[in-house]
Amino acid sequence: MCECSCADKKDIYLPALATVSKQELLNDTEMYLHLQLDSGEPLGHAAGQFVEVSVAGLGEAPISVSSSPTQDGFELVVRNVGSVTNAIHNLKAGDKLGIRGPYGSGYGIDELKGKDLVFICGGIGLVPQRSLINYVIDNRGDFGAVTILQGTKDYTQRFFTDELARWDAMDDITMLETIDEAHPEWSGNVGVVTTLIPKIDIDLTQAAILVCGPPIMYKFVLITMKEKNVAKENIFVNLERRMKCGVGKCGHCQMNGQYVCQSGPVYRYSDLDNIPEAI
Repeated sequence: MCECSCADKKDIYLPALATVSKQELLNDTEMYLHLQLDSGEPLGHAAGQFVEVSVAGLGEAPISVSSSPTQDGFELVVRNVGSVTNAIHNLKAGDKLGIRGPYGSGYGIDELKGKDLVFICGGIGLVPQRSLINYVIDNRGDFGAVTILQGTKDYTQRFFTDELARWDAMDDITMLETIDEAHPEWSGNVGVVTTLIPKIDIDLTQAAILVCGPPIMYKFVLITMKEKNVAKENIFVNLERRMKCGVGKCGHCQMNGQYVCQSGPVYRYSDLDNIPEAI
């Protein structure tokens, strides 16, 4: 996995100001934000990294970057789960936030080049995966076949639906989507995301499998990959849900002597063999 040294060049505790250029409520709980750093500099993130987002007087929260490094500005998707994220949901274009980072490891782009890629996303797990998906689309000739699986618990919780439709319309991408529960407005696959895996028309043993979603999803995806004889070395998991301070000081993300915010959140599954609490 790649390690970004951007944070080493500045005060790790001092947030930079960023201005909201666009915001949109995606569903009942997820808010999309497009931001620009007030310095005019790019965020400088790698796909898979995260930032600490702060609201003056309230605190901060770790949020995965959802946009490709090739895009102008950067994008976040924030779930409304507490005082900080609730305040972020009330922001408008022109309002400001504090940004620390980017932090953590991203996806190792060089080792993915030339390979078939299978993205397995569960719910909000699409958010960090979207950063790499759009990077791959912007550099399409560098990668093999691309398959995206997206599972959502409920039809009303789907988001980025226009973007999913654009991916589905691309000739060089296979886009498969499912919802856990049937809905009168949904005519697609019904079932958990693993029900889409048999529909993949590539050799999974030769592909890079990129997984992000809720803990229960990991369990069943990894069981299915074992049944398909996919080597652990070819599976990459994102543990972004463990993030807290971002700089290895609070200990919240520590597991078996290492800090996920520094050595992760993206891991090769084989590197977690001795850390059973990781998944």
